[in-house]
Amino acid sequence: MGTHGHDHGHRHAVTSVLEWAMLATLGLVAAELTGGLVGHSIALVSDAIHNLSDVPTLVISWFALRWVGKPATSEKTYGYHRVGILAAFTNALLLVAVAVFLFYEAYDRYLHPVSVREDLMIWISLAALAVNGGITLSLASGRRDLNLRSILIHNLGDALSNIGILAAALAIHFLGSRALWVDPAMGAAIGALVLWSSCGILKEAGHILLEGLPREMRLDDVAHAILRVPGVQEVHDIHIWTLGTDLHALSCHVRIPDMHMEESEKILAGIRERLANEFHITHTTVQFERAGLPRDAGFYMPKPAGSPK
Repeated sequence: MGTHGHDHGHRHAVTSVLEWAMLATLGLVAAELTGGLVGHSIALVSDAIHNLSDVPTLVISWFALRWVGKPATSEKTYGYHRVGILAAFTNALLLVAVAVFLFYEAYDRYLHPVSVREDLMIWISLAALAVNGGITLSLASGRRDLNLRSILIHNLGDALSNIGILAAALAIHFLGSRALWVDPAMGAAIGALVLWSSCGILKEAGHILLEGLPREMRLDDVAHAILRVPGVQEVHDIHIWTLGTDLHALSCHVRIPDMHMEESEKILAGIRERLANEFHITHTTVQFERAGLPRDAGFYMPKPAGSPK
């Protein structure tokens, strides 16, 4: 009960942060877009569009946080833990499209340079840095959640791009027309930063959606841990996947000697305890077998780890 209440309170707090972030981001987009158009800065316009892409990202994450806590149903037997992963994957796809657009706009401005108002760039970039920095710090506690981490990385990138725009504005201020190339260059750099962060999220979310082995685990280590449980002779057909943030599941076949049901329950309890303590795997399905391994077994460990050959 205590853990459930803590998780619910954390989700409520983060949901409030996302609501505040949406309002702040919309205000920031309006300021940057206005400043970019008035000041002829492609860097500010690029950052405005970049920040505008945060809005659907924040909305998707907000809905995901509200859905992830819903209980399982007769149709959604695992519940809604994957909603956050789907949200992160969708957000990353949106950001890839944004990055391509920013590259195009920066290239066009490089070919057709115009004078910019560096004073607007300086003040708006400082305001944007305060907003994005505040959102990043507010979400830092939820960085283990892939959905929230996609927002965190995105806003950290926003804050870094604001610093870049500030540096570009200062360069244009002191060097004049000789530094006009810095504005589109900064727009392209922002696009590259967006693309880089998006590819990392896409890779991790795709791995989870394809039921991949959790990154921090090795299949051999899990198999050896199961084999160290007294009574276990063989283990095969091991499958490990991620349901949601910090929620891992496992299914496997385990061979044990012929024994009474009560004794086999002790072995099952030992397997579950070891998996939970060593690998944080809390959802397990273990099928006991008394016969030899089938020919098509996927993973075969014929002896307990550490036993003499």
